[in-house]
Amino acid sequence: MEQVFDALIDSYLENKIGISDSFLSKKLSTELSRNLLTHFNHGNLTLAGTGTSAKINSSNLVRGDKIYWLDRSHNNNSENVFLEIIDALVMYLNRTCFTGITDYEFHYTLYEVGTYYHKHLDQFTTNDRRKYSVIFYLNEDWQTDDGGELSLEIDQETLKINPTSGKCVFFKSNEITHEVLVTHKNRLSITGWLKV
Repeated sequence: MEQVFDALIDSYLENKIGISDSFLSKKLSTELSRNLLTHFNHGNLTLAGTGTSAKINSSNLVRGDKIYWLDRSHNNNSENVFLEIIDALVMYLNRTCFTGITDYEFHYTLYEVGTYYHKHLDQFTTNDRRKYSVIFYLNEDWQTDDGGELSLEIDQETLKINPTSGKCVFFKSNEITHEVLVTHKNRLSITGWLKV
């Protein structure tokens, strides 16, 4: 995995946005996608909100995604494999880039047709523990006409990223304003933050 980590870091250092088109294997991406859809079909996902846990505002005028938090206590093999990869990434970042990451949190994310997330930063104004945002896409056979791009603002320019399966996107939580554009079919991902 270290070559994959290096490619992601090199991309980040060059552009302020780390992108790896094949961070997750096809097998793991497929398994995680199936898990997410199973949770969705069983009604386990909840409407996401904005703000801290002390003050959450749920409004589909701002964001329309539904989420389900990952946790090792679920005893799901593919989720645990994913979290082991995150453990390895954190160790590598701390060893090679001295990032000081001590914790993380990740959840499944599903945007249904017609939903989006307006421009925002991922770091709270009252809590600066989130240092890096990391997104993993789980969408097989995604086409440009399907919409749902991640749109990021970097140095007054806009970068749009298609949410294709296996891809990872990595950036500073307090620096990069971004949004999810309207999706025209269900859009699947795992979204999370590396924290200090």
